Amino acid sequence: MKRRRLFSLCSVFLFAVLLTVACGSPQVTTSSSGNAPAAGGAPVRLGFSAWPGWFPWQIAQEQGIFQQNGVNVELKWFDGYLDSINALAAGQLDGNSQTLNDTISSVSGGADLVIVLTNDNSTGNDQIIVREGINSIADLRGKKVAAEEGTVDHFLLLLGLEKAGLTQADIDFQPLETGAAAAAFVAGQLDAVGVFAPFTTKALERPGSKTLFSSKDFPGAISDHLVVSRQLVSDRPDDVQKLVNSWFATLDFKAQNRDKAIDIMAKRAGVSIEEYKEYDAGTQIFSVEENLKAFTPGNDMTHLNFAAQEISKFLVQAGLSKQAPDLSQLFDDRFVKAYAEQAGKR
Repeated sequence: MKRRRLFSLCSVFLFAVLLTVACGSPQVTTSSSGNAPAAGGAPVRLGFSAWPGWFPWQIAQEQGIFQQNGVNVELKWFDGYLDSINALAAGQLDGNSQTLNDTISSVSGGADLVIVLTNDNSTGNDQIIVREGINSIADLRGKKVAAEEGTVDHFLLLLGLEKAGLTQADIDFQPLETGAAAAAFVAGQLDAVGVFAPFTTKALERPGSKTLFSSKDFPGAISDHLVVSRQLVSDRPDDVQKLVNSWFATLDFKAQNRDKAIDIMAKRAGVSIEEYKEYDAGTQIFSVEENLKAFTPGNDMTHLNFAAQEISKFLVQAGLSKQAPDLSQLFDDRFVKAYAEQAGKR
C-alpha cells in the first residue's frame, strides 16, 4: 500500500503521459457517489488512496453527500498512491487527494494543478522508529536508516537530521520501499526506519523499538490536500465549490455520527475499528477556520506559502528537482472562503 510518494521530478509528468499511452488506465476501483440518483452534469473524476485524512471521501460516497450538494462524482479508489498521482497528471482524473510535496513535484514536472482545500496535517502518523539503545537523533550517526527514497518520510528524516546538525551523509541511508523497510527493521537488519501508518504498527513489533520523532514534532511539514486540474477550476468552478462544500458537510456528518463514520473508514482502510482510531489520532483533520489560516501568508510551516517554499528548497537540495517551480498560481482559497461565508464562519 504505497502512499505519499515524491517523484523524481524530471520524469513525473512525462512518465504519467507515457504510462497512459503504454499501459492504459491504472488499476482503480470506481464507484458512483452513493445510492441516490447522480447529480446532473458530467462526473467529476476524484481519486483517493490509503491515508486517514482521505478516508472521509468514502463517507461522502456512501451517505450520498455529493448528491446532496449537487455534484456528480465518480470516486476512484487507488490501491497505489503513485497511480493516483500519475492519473491526475495524465488527465485521467479531475482531482485527487495528495500531499503538498507530491503536488509541487508534479508541478515541477509540467502538470498544471491547483490546491483548493487542506484535508489534514499529519500529526504523528509519519514516524522515525529506532531500535533499543538509540535515544537521540545524534545517535543516528553512522547507523543504518531506511526510508522509501523521495517520500514524505524521507523528508521527515532529513528534517530531523537537520535539527540535530546532521545530514544524510552522516548516516548509512538505505533506500527501501516502505513495507520492505518496516520488515527489514523488524528482522533486525536496520537501526532505524521512516514509515507511515499502518507500517508504523509493523515496525513497532520489534522488541525494544520506539518512536524517536514524528510528524507531530514538525507541525505543517506534511500536509494533505484536495488537488484539482486547472482546467476543472477554469471550466467548472461551480463543481469545485460543490466538492469543497461536500467535504465540509462530510466532516459535519462525521462529527455527528462518529461510530458510523469510523466504521465506514475502517472498512475502507481494511483495519479494525480500534486500529483505525489509533491512526485517526495521528491525523489532524482541518476545520474551515484552520483551512482559512493555512491559506494566509505566513512565516512558518503552518502556512502553505511558506511550507511550499521550504519543500521546494528540499526538492532541489535532495536532487529531486533541478530548480524550484513557479508556485505563484498553486493555491486558490476562494472556494474555502465561499464556503466559510455561506456557513457564517468568516
